[in-house]
Amino acid sequence: MLKFILRRISVSALVLLGASLLMFILTVNSGDPLKDLRESNDPNRDALIAERTERMRLNDTDWERYWDWLSGVGGCFTGNCDLGVTINGIDVVGLTQQAAASTLRLVTLATLLAIVVGVALGILTAIRQYSGFDYTVTFSAFLFFSLPVFWAATLLKEFAAIRYNNWIAEGQYAPQTIVIVAAVAGFLLQAVLGGTGKRRLVTAATVFAFVMVVLFVFNALDWWRDPMFGIGGVLVVSAAAGVLVTVLVAGIRNRRALYAALTTSVVGVAAYWFTAPLLVGQPSWPLLAGLFVVAVGVSLAIGAAWGGYARKQAMIVTGITGVITSILVVADVLIAHWAGFLGIKSRPISTIGSQTPNFTGDFWERTLDVGTQILLPTILLTLVSVATHSRYTRSSMLETLNQDYVRTARSKGLSEREVIVKHAFRNALIPITTIVAFDFAGLIGGAIITEQVFGWKGMGALFQDGLAAVDPAPVMAFFLVTGIAAVLMNLLADLAYAALDPRIRR
Repeated sequence: MLKFILRRISVSALVLLGASLLMFILTVNSGDPLKDLRESNDPNRDALIAERTERMRLNDTDWERYWDWLSGVGGCFTGNCDLGVTINGIDVVGLTQQAAASTLRLVTLATLLAIVVGVALGILTAIRQYSGFDYTVTFSAFLFFSLPVFWAATLLKEFAAIRYNNWIAEGQYAPQTIVIVAAVAGFLLQAVLGGTGKRRLVTAATVFAFVMVVLFVFNALDWWRDPMFGIGGVLVVSAAAGVLVTVLVAGIRNRRALYAALTTSVVGVAAYWFTAPLLVGQPSWPLLAGLFVVAVGVSLAIGAAWGGYARKQAMIVTGITGVITSILVVADVLIAHWAGFLGIKSRPISTIGSQTPNFTGDFWERTLDVGTQILLPTILLTLVSVATHSRYTRSSMLETLNQDYVRTARSKGLSEREVIVKHAFRNALIPITTIVAFDFAGLIGGAIITEQVFGWKGMGALFQDGLAAVDPAPVMAFFLVTGIAAVLMNLLADLAYAALDPRIRR
């Protein structure tokens, strides 16, 4: 395996070297970096031209300039990284760090959401092939995949930001809106769950009544402007998540895994009770990271203690339940600060930038500000990626479900959950891994339009500004980040193959 990894890294390095040379030559010959100065009436024009010529080494050959850039990149291996300066003399390393942090924050979140939602939808549509749910998801996937990014971004800005900001000033749903929302929710859920006509009707009616009651209660409590969830809500949702994870991973009959999941929920909520003063009074990212690590460790310990003969499955169940509980705790604290956030920022959903300039507020309110800024571009990138993941997952699952070993598993009397999760899904993941790996690297480069529409100063802006100014330094920095991301994700995909299919290891 070590030889394989080293061989892949060597080949990838050669590919990056050749691609970087091509990118550099194309960039420096795409225009005149002195055009704006040649057309200027500034009395110091000649001095400015001479200064820029010296800074960008325009009198040197393309090969000499490329070698100079490559030497600076080589210095990164010794801790002396030099990616040059921009056309205005700004250090590119600092710009790249800021841009990469902004873009990776956006792309990582969108990729994780797309994987979870897309794979889940792909599995469900494969299991319920040619059903109404399958046709609905298929139509939606092709619709989202075909939408022009800039047009979808404009729709999001109009309906999810501008109109929402107008509505949140009152924070009340009209009665007719509640009826429509409840009817749509009932229709969608009965389509997802399926069944006989009578069962569909009961499902739709139950969901319709439940959503109606909840929305009217929320209106009465002014919940949309001053929401509350509370420790009780965290416990209920965490326990429900634990039961669901148990059903999917170990089966509801595995009582040890079920009790371990419920114990994890109770312990997590009890820990929230004791750490709440710390979370509210002295919050920080290192504190949250430390508490998260402790929470996962305790969750795994609970799984090991309860597990017995099913220790591995119990630890997986409690680990996932612990992560979900931790997310719920953070969400509850954020919800509690929403009213204060609205007091500072009356129009919460922003359409431009990655954060509000000169924003004043405590730790959680600043976190809400960053979260609302990242919301719309994340939704956009997630919708585009979900379409791809769901279609590939569906196709891979359908192919796997028709294999002989799946029929054998069913004939042996295994439950449908075991057939789907343990036999079909694991083997269906192999081709999906490739799509996920390349999608992450592709999103970094493909987020250029999204970043431009939403005013994000990320890798897209760095690339666009450099290309417009015929400035190779920022363009090559963009190439370096996206190229390395593609190589690393491709290598991780190969390693994932070996973990999913033992035959590949040989």
